Amino acid sequence: MDIFATMKISASALKAQRTRLNAISSNLANIETTRTPDGGPYRKREVVFKSTQQDFANTLDNRMRDAVHGVKVAHIQASSLPPRMVYNPSHPDADDQGQVAMPNISLVEETADMMSASRAYEANVTVIKSAKRMALKALEIGR
Repeated sequence: MDIFATMKISASALKAQRTRLNAISSNLANIETTRTPDGGPYRKREVVFKSTQQDFANTLDNRMRDAVHGVKVAHIQASSLPPRMVYNPSHPDADDQGQVAMPNISLVEETADMMSASRAYEANVTVIKSAKRMALKALEIGR
């Protein structure tokens, strides 16, 4: 496989994981937000990835072209889960029964997702560094 195609594939993954980390950060920052401009509590943001063949596959022969895929963000969607109802009659957003609609965001799940995204990001940085080292060694051999 072309070294530059490898770098471009990993770069597409870096961009996708950065978007995922931004969504997780937004979820964590709004874990207690009960009122949004749209009305109701904040809704968890979920990033949906999509496999894609981009320009980097054009340099490969036909046998390899079908096997080479990058990744991109297809879209970011709001969670379809209902809000978590918490009894707190003194809260300004409490209903007549004292229930407050809270975002359905789990601190533990978001932390685990953040660790997973960080590890994926680090792995792709390592791939890019390795491809760079291979390219430099190839240039040294050519001297």
